Amino acid sequence: MTDRNHTHVTSFLRDEDGTTLVEFAMVISLFLLIFFGLIDFGRLAYHIVTSERAMHAAARIAAVRPPACPGVPEFLTLSSLAPASTEYEYGTNCNFGGSSICADPETLPCLGEMSNPTAAEIWSAVGVVLPPGSDVSNLRFSYTYDARMGFLGGPYVPVVTVELEDVPFTFVTPLAGLAALVGATGGSSLGPTITMPLMSVSLPGEDLAQGEDG
Repeated sequence: MTDRNHTHVTSFLRDEDGTTLVEFAMVISLFLLIFFGLIDFGRLAYHIVTSERAMHAAARIAAVRPPACPGVPEFLTLSSLAPASTEYEYGTNCNFGGSSICADPETLPCLGEMSNPTAAEIWSAVGVVLPPGSDVSNLRFSYTYDARMGFLGGPYVPVVTVELEDVPFTFVTPLAGLAALVGATGGSSLGPTITMPLMSVSLPGEDLAQGEDG
């Protein structure tokens, strides 16, 4: 190699022209990942908080309205398992003698339907704050018997639970692609849509009233 060629090679290796552009290209992907992550995970946190508050409101309405599920009894009757040798007066607590003397209708779950007035009322109150893509069928209602609440012959007062399940959340930024660019492991598993965590609120029914005032 001639001295002239050696000089050119050495000059080329020492040339730093364009290094700023290379460094910028390496850093911009990480910057955008952080920036877009703040946007989308901020949106996700917002929807989680508002959805939790919405479930508290939904449970409060469900606790004072007629059942959202079919088959929920209106009154408590004597259980077939109650000792036949004992006579029970009207108003006897269901947990008389340390065990349930009232018939247990078991847990009665159902998904929300707009054809049910209670579910429709709840959805009209909370649907506006839930993430786009959710609907009334994302609400699950259940009515659970508790012998500590209620008395023989009286109204059935269950524990009312309202759950929010299978609600989709869609990212508005290309987080998966940016994560792959910066070499993050598992970035490709982050799809454009994820499922929000299940949320559940339970309250004792106050009166599964037939009226509209609660």
